[in-house]
Amino acid sequence: MNSALRTLSLACSAAALIAASFGVSAQSYPVKPVRLMVPFVAGGNTDIIARVVAPEMSKALGQQLIIENRGGGGSTIGTEVVAKSPPDGYFLLMVSAAHVINPAMIKKLPYDSIKDFAPISIVADVPTAFAVHPALPVKDVKEFIALAKSRPGQLNYSTAGRGTVGHLSAELLSSMAKIKMVHVAYKGTGQSITDLIAGHVQLQFSSMPAVIHHARASKLRLLAQTGEKRSAAASDVPTMVESGVAGFVVSSGFGLLAPAGTPRSVIDRVHGALLRALADTNVKNNLSGQGADPVGNTPEAYDAFNKSEIAKWIKVAREAGIEPE
Repeated sequence: MNSALRTLSLACSAAALIAASFGVSAQSYPVKPVRLMVPFVAGGNTDIIARVVAPEMSKALGQQLIIENRGGGGSTIGTEVVAKSPPDGYFLLMVSAAHVINPAMIKKLPYDSIKDFAPISIVADVPTAFAVHPALPVKDVKEFIALAKSRPGQLNYSTAGRGTVGHLSAELLSSMAKIKMVHVAYKGTGQSITDLIAGHVQLQFSSMPAVIHHARASKLRLLAQTGEKRSAAASDVPTMVESGVAGFVVSSGFGLLAPAGTPRSVIDRVHGALLRALADTNVKNNLSGQGADPVGNTPEAYDAFNKSEIAKWIKVAREAGIEPE
């Protein structure tokens, strides 16, 4: 055998050996604890959902799922860490809607929100509520749109900040209904809701758990929710589509990702563990208690969701004149 063929043969043998050893590791995965990055500080919706599913996922995997919180940069700091981690299944990522909104709001992300990740599944969806102050003379979305058209630029909506789901949901409504509202941004959800209750602003798109108890106490009025179907947490509140705004669907999309290049066998193993966790009665009840609806779709469906959501929010931001920073 000449030297060139010998070199090629050795290279092929080495490649085959590496592939074989990697295949064995994928089949035996996991052999050590798995880290789960939550790119937010502890206590928020993403962290809560991660901590609800982690114990049952740990049982299904046979290894502990260790949650690591690393907030900052609108979730980009922790997300970048996972994007640049080895694709071996030992560092996963739990994201919120920020993952699909950030491409519209941040000029230079340190990663590609699609190409740098392998989708596993949407874990849960926390419905967004369209809430108004009770003094606003409207009973439903149709009446609200009519009022907004009669008062262009006179209705103020509060949010937890620029680039949040609440911000872009209101801009989506403005675009679809051809109305003009004024954005009043706060540093967090609490004060934005307090000022809505006080009547300093007239409306807000906010997570259902944050406003539903105020609505039950007649401090706010819920006109609609933004999911594809009514949430079990508020089955008496119609969706935006049911309210006459065709195509208006906003999902919080709390999902599970891995670094791009993670073997499909590993993705399937984690996906199976997630489905087992979401099927657990205690997990389902716990999520419902947090106002979250379990999902558990396929990696392919989650991938399609991410791509369509990114395109949607880029379009909404562009039409609203919101420049990425």
